[in-house]
Amino acid sequence: MSCFRVELKKVVDDSYDVQIGKNLIDTLIHDIENGLAQGKKRFAIITDSTVKPLYADLIAEKLEKAGYANDIFVFPAGEKSKVRATKEALEDAMLVKGYRRDCCVIAVGGGVVTDLAGFLAGTYGRGVPFINYSTTLLSAADASIGGKTAVDTDLATNLIGLIYQPLKVYVDIDTWKTLPMEHRINGMAETIKHACLADSELFSYIEEHGEEILACDEEACIYISEHNCAVKYEVVMKDEKEKNLREILNLGHTVGRAVETVSDYRLLHGEAVAIGMAAQVNLGCRCGYLTEEERDRVVSLFEKIGLPVTIPAYIDKEALVDKLYTDKKVRDGRLRFVFQKGIGDVMTFGEEVYARPVSEEEIRAILMDM
Repeated sequence: MSCFRVELKKVVDDSYDVQIGKNLIDTLIHDIENGLAQGKKRFAIITDSTVKPLYADLIAEKLEKAGYANDIFVFPAGEKSKVRATKEALEDAMLVKGYRRDCCVIAVGGGVVTDLAGFLAGTYGRGVPFINYSTTLLSAADASIGGKTAVDTDLATNLIGLIYQPLKVYVDIDTWKTLPMEHRINGMAETIKHACLADSELFSYIEEHGEEILACDEEACIYISEHNCAVKYEVVMKDEKEKNLREILNLGHTVGRAVETVSDYRLLHGEAVAIGMAAQVNLGCRCGYLTEEERDRVVSLFEKIGLPVTIPAYIDKEALVDKLYTDKKVRDGRLRFVFQKGIGDVMTFGEEVYARPVSEEEIRAILMDM
């Protein structure tokens, strides 16, 4: 018997810029012309049916004028498309068009697009570069930053995927103006979550300037975008691969993702996260992690923005309890929750331990009251 050791130690620099501004399509083209895409001359633009006519078509047109080959690959808009079958269909379409490792992916859209396109880029040809062009408030706060890519299955959400960083992220706040008000409201859930876990100043700002944010006031939108980036950067920089600290970005998501799935996606992601956050602060208050006044401030802010904080009557609460066990923080069959500490911080439960086990009875009692 013999043993041959394969030494593969390496240092990888996955740094990238997040550019926040207005009308950034020309900036994207300029950056590509100046080497952003690592010399790639062919681009697969991945988008959804809503975003294609709004922004993807124009990006394709400007790329072509600049001398770059490209194709648009489009899928039906909505969370139900964030599945393996969609990824396979996109991959097959790219293969038919002759895309190989000499390409770059541009994701144009919200969180579903960036999740799918980033996962595809990370596996296509064993990895091709990709760029995120975020067009929603939700994706600007959440999916487009940090490199987490994944798809959902009937049994669990976001458990099939990988960490794969983009070359650059563009947060075009002008695109938020084309969002229906429902989706602007939906997008605020992740921003409020960031404020709850790491930025009390941001929390107070949203309390005071919520109307301006929803009206797409430029100063307000840039402010929250910069603070969202700062929160995610501080976490991702310390724990890119989600070994411990990065779990805190799942604040409110144990119940949130479960209720989103059990609703059969009648609830938007932000709406579900708001309900999950309400469950988290109610349980956290009972455990002494935040005061009743702090709990009420969190719940009131979600309500003020227009997000739900109670479980819809059509949700089967026992099915919801069962769905909690598909959460990726579950260990050895036990539910684990992240909790905020007051407003602007999170609880720790030991050295580098940011989630604690919660009994089914504890969380069931909270859910039944909601």
